[in-house]
Order: sequence, then C-alpha cells, then structure tokens
Amino acid sequence: MLPPKIVLTTTLPLAIFVTILYNTKTCKKANVILKLEDLVKIHIFRLIGGTFIILYLYDLLPPAFALFAGIGDLITAISSIFVANAIKYNKRYANTLTLIWNTFGLVDILITSAMAIIFTKISIDNNVQGVEFLVEFPFCFIPAFAPPTIIFLHLLVFRKLSWLKKA
Repeated sequence: MLPPKIVLTTTLPLAIFVTILYNTKTCKKANVILKLEDLVKIHIFRLIGGTFIILYLYDLLPPAFALFAGIGDLITAISSIFVANAIKYNKRYANTLTLIWNTFGLVDILITSAMAIIFTKISIDNNVQGVEFLVEFPFCFIPAFAPPTIIFLHLLVFRKLSWLKKA
C-alpha cells in the first residue's frame, strides 16, 4: 500500500498535530522560553539512526536507504554536541553554525522520508527489498514518530534563530 499503512495511521496524524501545535500561541511562547542550546541538544536522540545501519548489516534494509538515513542521523546527532557548545560559549559563529547544522538536519530527514516512500514504491512494483521491515514492532516507532517530531524540532530552531536575529 502506498503510502504505507504505518504512515497513514501514525506519521500523518502526528504530522498534522505538530503542524497545528507549531502555529499555536502556546508553542510560540514556549519557543521564546526555550534556549536555543536546548533545542539543539535534544537532537542527540538522532543517534537512533544508527539502527538503520545495523538493520542493513543484517540484510533487513537496502544499503542506499540505510546508509543515507543512518549516516545523516549520526552526523546530525553528533554535531549537535558541537553546535550546542558553540551556542553555550557564545562563539561569534554560533548562529551561523546553527543555521547550517539545522538546515542539514532538516534536509536529511526530508530526503530520508522521501526515500522511504520511493523505496516502498520500488519494492511493491518490483518485488524487491524495501523498507517494509520498519513497519514491524518495535522498529515501527521510528518512522511513526521520528520524522514529524524531528521536523517540528528543526522548525523550532529556525523560529528561534529568526527571533534572535531580530533581537
């Protein structure tokens, strides 16, 4: 089924929810209170992307998808430590670094999500390995919750950066 059932039943409703949440006054107020450093540090959880590489090593995911998604997540997660430290210690390049890092992280998750749909289509059409393993428990939690949550967090960073620029 395209889009995959897991996307329709979990990812899509969560994406709609975070889109609505992002545009609320409460979210905007919270974004003012939250420190940029903390909005960056939370991305350490993207270390979970290493799971894609492990699943590839067990021949459960196609290499192109697993390596792109896994390496992108690992780069975003590990570099979040350095970006957060630049912010914490008020380095003159901190905002520029944050903008570059945040753009990379957002583009990575958007391309990964698109690749998952493309690999699903290829898998259905050609009866080859796709990303169907990611709909099995407990791995289904990754595509169900990670993309909308990650996109939401990156949008909060962009909002925070734009406010800091105006200040």
